[in-house]
Amino acid sequence: MTLTASYEHCRRLNARHGRSFYLATLLLPQWKRRHVHALYGFTRHVDDIVDSCGEEDAEEREKALDGVARRLGATLAGEELRGDPVLPAFAHTVRSFGIERADIDAFLRSMRGDLTVTRYATYDDLLAYMEGSAAAIGLMMLPVLETVPGAAKQAREPARELGRAFQLTNFLRDVAEDLGRGRVYLPQEDLDRFGVTEDDLRTGSSRRALRELIAFEAERARDHYRRALDGLRLLTPSSRPCIRAAYELYGGILDEIARAGHDVLGGRARVPRRRRAAIFARHLLAASAAGRAERRVAELERGA
Repeated sequence: MTLTASYEHCRRLNARHGRSFYLATLLLPQWKRRHVHALYGFTRHVDDIVDSCGEEDAEEREKALDGVARRLGATLAGEELRGDPVLPAFAHTVRSFGIERADIDAFLRSMRGDLTVTRYATYDDLLAYMEGSAAAIGLMMLPVLETVPGAAKQAREPARELGRAFQLTNFLRDVAEDLGRGRVYLPQEDLDRFGVTEDDLRTGSSRRALRELIAFEAERARDHYRRALDGLRLLTPSSRPCIRAAYELYGGILDEIARAGHDVLGGRARVPRRRRAAIFARHLLAASAAGRAERRVAELERGA
């Protein structure tokens, strides 16, 4: 597995499993794009270990996660890695941008938690989980996306908020799918507040109460989006169109959930292809202009 092949493998993972986000990444300069794909590929690879190990038990999955952490540590220490399709690109990206190991470890801890924790008593408990599974991913993306001079520290909290917003959106879209894996990401205190039981989630009964619950959680997600919004201006111009498009595409999932009357059991909410194309086209001109400006600056710097 060459480095080039590893980056291509990560790109394909993103294209296959993260269609909305992949579409947004096409608005990035090509040199940034492959690093974002590497980050996505790593997080997807680890998530698949947790979610898609067939009949293997939690102990076997934990061993697999230990193996990822061990191989990653060895690769970051300079050892040559053979046979892993994801880690060469991810490790190269981590080294290239100085991505903090603490953020990687926080992500791995949350994924490990999925092996044993399947319910969350309160929203604060869910936020603690998302600190690693979502906020940490936003922080890992930040060095690749780059910020305007002097804004790196200020941009961290909006990046964390956007990660939370995206993941909470996915949780609402995937209630039935997650339940099939034995997990419920809707806090128990909220289920109790609206009079919804897990049997209601399985059978689709108490639809009115469930819709009210989903509407409540969707407003929480929108609050995270609002808190993340100011962070978009802190990114370098060549990264803003990508993240603005992702912001609208994921926010569009919430719109589709609302359009279905907050019924998340009747079908998986998807942003219509025409709307996805319109969002992409709306940001394409800005992405092209920012890319040209970035190249001109680079040429001037080389000339100096």
